[in-house]
Formats: sequence, structure tokens, C-alpha cells
Amino acid sequence: MTIASSTDSNGSNSTSTDSMKLSETAENNTPRIPIRPDRNSSHGQESNVPVPSEVGQEEMMEAVRTLLLGVGEDPEREGLLKTPKRVAEAMRFLTSGYTQSLEELLNGAIFDEGHNEMVLVRDISVFSMCEHHMLPFMGRVHVAYIPNQKVVGLSKLARISEMYSRRLQVQERLTRQIAEAVQTILEPKGVAVVMEASHMCMTMRGVQKPGAWTVTSAMLGVFQDEQKTREEFLNLIRHQPAFF
Repeated sequence: MTIASSTDSNGSNSTSTDSMKLSETAENNTPRIPIRPDRNSSHGQESNVPVPSEVGQEEMMEAVRTLLLGVGEDPEREGLLKTPKRVAEAMRFLTSGYTQSLEELLNGAIFDEGHNEMVLVRDISVFSMCEHHMLPFMGRVHVAYIPNQKVVGLSKLARISEMYSRRLQVQERLTRQIAEAVQTILEPKGVAVVMEASHMCMTMRGVQKPGAWTVTSAMLGVFQDEQKTREEFLNLIRHQPAFF
């Protein structure tokens, strides 16, 4: 389900999904998670692109200089002398999710607690970049799951959201990736993710509609199959916390 909200325009909905796949090591059949999962091409296949280290800092800086020239600026004037370096470093940071993996991120923080009631971490702040215009979008994510005995450290749900958000994204895919990642690592009875975000590509350019928010959701397992469970989750993220 995707809902785009605006005061005076209607948006169109689209859905893009990626599938998380576990690979097994030949030595001991231990499930391992790929370093850079969920990279789509236009036909849903993994893109054949270089890892970040294969593109040097100077190449990125030269690309920024070209952009500055293209918009009519002088890269040699005082205020812009260090801009290519700053932009290159910022882009490395904003897309650092490409070099992370679920395996490294979790660091063994999965516990057998025998818990079988809903676990919800709400209002996780996320910042990402639209892959169509490379402009930021930002908002918050609510992540819930029904454990099948196993639980994960609460901070890991925020870290999973952060890892996938620090890539070039579309909100629909980002929402689905977070849900499928939790499903992969815990094999719970169900996972629910709702994301609310404001896109600068709608606010600063194009339709230019400040205040428009996009809401996306991904429901797996009992959250998809059982209306009562889904409504409980939606009610929990609807009310405002009574603290802080």
C-alpha cells in the first residue's frame, strides 16, 4: 500500500520490491548475508556497478567540477575551491549503506527470549536520497514484528533502517527492504513497516509542493493476513507518545 498525501495535487502510486536472499558458505552451511543486497537494475536484476572503492576520490571531485561549470560557476573562485572535495566526502557518507551488510550490522544481537507478542520501534528518523534526482528525502519509519521466539536488539531495527536509507533509493523499495531484512534475520510470524517522508524533489523542483508527505507500507506474514493484527499496529503508530 502506498499513499501520497498533498493538499492540492494527486500523486500516482508505484511499487518496487527487492528480495533479500541468504547465501550459504561452503564450509559449514552457515547462513550468510550478501555484502550489498537489493541493488536493482531497470528490470529487477542486480546491477553490474563498481564498488565505491573502485571510483577514486579525484574522479568524484572532477565530476563535481564539471557540474559546477555546467551550471555556470567558476570552480576556481575562493568559495568553491574546496567544494568538490566536500561534495565527494558527503556523497561517500550519504551512500555508506552500500558498503554495509546485515551480518556485520547485527553482530550476533539475536536472542531466544520466547517472546511472541508484537515488538514495535516507532518514529525512527531516516534520511535518504532519491535515485531519480539525487535530492534528499527524509522522514520517519515505524518497524514492528511478531517474534517466533527470537528477538533482535532494539537498536538494530534503527540501524537496519539507516543502512538501507543510506543508498540511492525510492521510498517504496526502501520500505520493502527494511521489512524483508527483518523477515530474513528473525523469521518472525510477521513484519510491518510504515514510512512517512517528505521529498525535496517534490518540494524544491518539479511540482513544487511543500508540505506534501508520502506514506508507504510493507506488510508480511500475519500483518498481511490478519486484519486485527494489522489494525493493532496502525493504531499504535497513530497516537502520539506521552513522553519526551
